Formats: sequence, structure tokens, C-alpha cells
Amino acid sequence: METRELRYFVAVAEELHFGRAAQRLGIAQPPLSRAIRQLERRLGATLLDRSGRVVALTAAGSVLLAEGRAALEAVDAAERRTRRAALAAAGRPGVVLVTKAGASSDLLARLLDAYAAEPGAVPVDVILCGPAEQARLLREGRADVALLHRPFDSTAGLHTEELGTEGQVAVLPAGHPLTARAHVSMADLAGLPGLPLPRWPDPDGTYPPGPGPRVRDHAQLLQLVALGRACAVSPASSRTRLHGDLAAVPVLDAPPVTTVIAWPPHSRSRAVADLVRTATRLP
Repeated sequence: METRELRYFVAVAEELHFGRAAQRLGIAQPPLSRAIRQLERRLGATLLDRSGRVVALTAAGSVLLAEGRAALEAVDAAERRTRRAALAAAGRPGVVLVTKAGASSDLLARLLDAYAAEPGAVPVDVILCGPAEQARLLREGRADVALLHRPFDSTAGLHTEELGTEGQVAVLPAGHPLTARAHVSMADLAGLPGLPLPRWPDPDGTYPPGPGPRVRDHAQLLQLVALGRACAVSPASSRTRLHGDLAAVPVLDAPPVTTVIAWPPHSRSRAVADLVRTATRLP
């Protein structure tokens, strides 16, 4: 199969309409239809059911949609990484590091300072993203290295080095009765009147059902807690960034959080290797 054919098929499979897919691709509809028929003949499989008024995916088409998306993402990632490698070879090297906004701020600052002091350090561009987006940006080739947090972030298929493990704390409005305790449990926080736990989006951007507010970043969450609209469970290191209107209490039975630095297994970047080495040497 050619990547062009895959892009054509994915567009039709996502739109389930040849006209809209053709418009999205910027081509006429007849050559798009011919390309899909040719692909079906080559594979010996019917990919789209055109018998009704609405185009539908067959079982084989559903498989090719999932596999085609993954293949196209890999091709696009290879192109981005190749372009960055060419820039490095031309004397314009750089590293793109992605991390969740509001997470590991102190660690990130120490890492950037320590790496900048290393001989041969190159510029580091930092991308601050929403939750669960770091690994996706890394796999898509939009970033070279990422700070991830297990068990919340998936590290499947990536190389990693652990940088530290910490407990979690409950973040509550200052003056709340629970802030007088030495510690709390997850059961104490479940169903807390007026202070529901937030809902974070899944990697596909959808929110799980529940009563808590929808949040997309740490700053938004802390503002909701300060307003008395939510409580939060966060890594213990986050307490250093809390303002006076917030308080933190250790949560004894919350799962520990391990911060890792991650990179694609096929990376051959000297700058990435140096950045990872610097991260593992941080005190």
C-alpha cells in the first residue's frame, strides 16, 4: 500500500462520506472513489459498505482504519524527526521537551539549569501540555523527550529512566476541617460535601462520568479548590507551589507517583542522551 492510498482511505473512513472526504483531501470525488476501489482490489477485501444510503465500514475496513492511522502517524513522526536531525547536522541542533503544565516544575527548572551548564548543551524548547498528552506528542515525533508520571501516564513502547518517587497530598481550601489532621485517606475525600474530586480527560479527550468538575490543567484545578468547588489529590512536591488560600494534607493510601524521563527507543540524538544523563544525575 502507498501512504497516499492510506490517507485517502482514512479520510473516507472518518468522514463516512466520499464528498466530504474529497473536500477534506482537496481532490475531486471520482479519483478518490477509484483509489479506494483499487485499494480494495489489491487487498482482496471490501473495506466500505456502499449498499445503503450511508457509507459504513466493514470489519476489514475497521481493522485498516486502526492500522492505517498508526502507520500514518509513524510516517509523520519519522518526517518530523528527520527534519530535526537535518537541522542538527546543519549546525542548528535542539531538543524539544514536553511536560504536563504545572507538574514537576521544580524538577524541570533544575534539569534545564543543570543541562545548560553541560559542555555541548543545545537549546531546549519546552512544550507545556495538558494531562495524558506528553506520550502522544513523543510518539508523534513532535517532541524528543518527555517528563511522565506513573501510574497516570503510559510509558508503553518508550525508554525511560526513573527520576524519583513521592507520595500524594490532598489539596483543600485553607481552613477546611480536614486540614487540621496529620493525614487523610482516599475514603475521607470520596464524596466530600461540596468538594468533589475533579475529572481529568482521557487520552482521547473524553471525560469519564462523575459529579466532579472537568479540568484540563493544574492551574485551573487549584483555582477551583481555592473557590471551594473541588478538592484534589496531587504529588507531594506540588505543595511548594500552593498559595496561602490552599492547604495540603498527606493521603496515606494514595498510590505513589514516579516521575520518569522518557524518549523513543529509536532515538539516536546525542543531545537527548546528554539531557537524560543530566536528569539521572540530579540530586
